[in-house]
Amino acid sequence: MPHYDFDQRIDRHGTQCKKIEVLKQDYGRDDLVPLWIADMDFAVCPEVTQALVRRLADHPVYGYTCLYDEYWQSIIDWQRERNGFEFSREEVTFVAGIVTGFGLAVNHFTRPGDKIVIQEPVYYPFKDVIAGNGRVMVDNELIHTSDNFYRMDLEGLERIFEQEKPKMMVVCNPHNPIGIAWEPEVLREVARLARKHGVIIFSDEIFGDLMLYGHRHTPMTTVSEDAAAVTVTCGAPSKTFNIAGLKSSWCVVKNPELRKPFFEWIEINELCNANFPAIIATEAAYRHGAQWLEECLHYIEGNIDYVEQYCREHIPGIVAIKPQAGFLVWLDCTGLGLTHEGVIDLIRNQAGLAMNEGTMFGAAGNCHMRCNMGSPRSVIEQAMHQLADAVAAM
Repeated sequence: MPHYDFDQRIDRHGTQCKKIEVLKQDYGRDDLVPLWIADMDFAVCPEVTQALVRRLADHPVYGYTCLYDEYWQSIIDWQRERNGFEFSREEVTFVAGIVTGFGLAVNHFTRPGDKIVIQEPVYYPFKDVIAGNGRVMVDNELIHTSDNFYRMDLEGLERIFEQEKPKMMVVCNPHNPIGIAWEPEVLREVARLARKHGVIIFSDEIFGDLMLYGHRHTPMTTVSEDAAAVTVTCGAPSKTFNIAGLKSSWCVVKNPELRKPFFEWIEINELCNANFPAIIATEAAYRHGAQWLEECLHYIEGNIDYVEQYCREHIPGIVAIKPQAGFLVWLDCTGLGLTHEGVIDLIRNQAGLAMNEGTMFGAAGNCHMRCNMGSPRSVIEQAMHQLADAVAAM
C-alpha cells in the first residue's frame, strides 16, 4: 500500500518559491497554474527533513563543514546499486548544480571560439552557458520519428565532428524535455565517434534516477572504454528527491588524464565546497529515499497516463508524448492549427496555465510546450480541464 501522500496540496506561497514568485515577471500574470520549472510540489522524503531538522535544531554552530566519508559512500552505493555505475572516491567531486558543472567543464576543457555540440530540442541553459562563455553552439537536431518520438541523428553527428571539429558535446541522458532514455548502443556509437575525433562528452544525468514504465538508465561512462575515456558525467539527487533548492550535485570523471587537472582546478578555486544542508540532505536521500522514490515514480506515471488519455479523448489537437524518464511531458500542439504564438496565448491567457514554451528548447519546439507532471493529481486534472475549456472556446 502507498506509504507517502502525493495527493496533498502544499501551499508554497511565502517560501520564495521560484515556480510561483516569478510568474508575474516571466508570464505577465500571477494567477496561472504553475506547470513550468522542473521541481515537484511533493513533500520530500521525511528522512531528509528529519536529518536537516536534527542538524539545524540540535547544534547552534553552522560553520565550515567537510565532505565526510559517509556522504561520498552514499553517492557511490546509490549509483552502483541503482544504475550499475561503478566509481571510486577519487573519481567523484562535488559541484553546486548541473549547469554549474557544465560551466566548469566548458571553461576548463574548451577556449573561446571553440565549438560545442548540442541536440535540440534540449534543455535551454546549455545554450546560455555556451554563448555566455564565448563558445559556439553547433546543433545536431534530433530526428522526429513517424511514431511521434525522437531519435539521435548519428550520421549528422559524425558529419559535424568531421566538418566542424568541435571540442565538446553535450549528451542529455535522459533527454530533457522529451524524456528519452538513450539505448546503450546509441551511446556507444556517440562515444566511439567522440573519441575518434577528440571530442569530450559532457553527460547530464540529472534525470537518471527517474526512470518510468520499466525503462533503465544507462550511464554514459559505462557503455564502453571509449566512453570512459572521454566523458565528464554530472548527476544529482536534486530532481530525484525534490531538493533542487539545496544545490547538490556530483561529477564523475573516470579518465585520470582528464580528471586530475580538472578536479585540481576545481579544488584550487574552491568550486567544490558544499553547504552543509546540501551534504546532509544528499546522504539522507540516498540512504533512505528509495521507497519514497518508487512511490513517487508510480504516482508520476499515473499523472502522465491521465494527461495522455485526457488529451486523446478531450483535446485531440494536442498529443502528450509519453516520456521514458523524468516528470516532464512534451506536448505536441501542432494539431490545433495555431501559430506558436497562438499556442502560447491559448495555454497562458485562455487556459490560465504556465508551461515552458517549446521554442525555449530550440526551433524544433515550435508549437510544442513542456508540462510538469510533478504535482498532485487534482492540480493536473484542474489544468487539463482548463485547457480543454480553452480549446473548446477557440
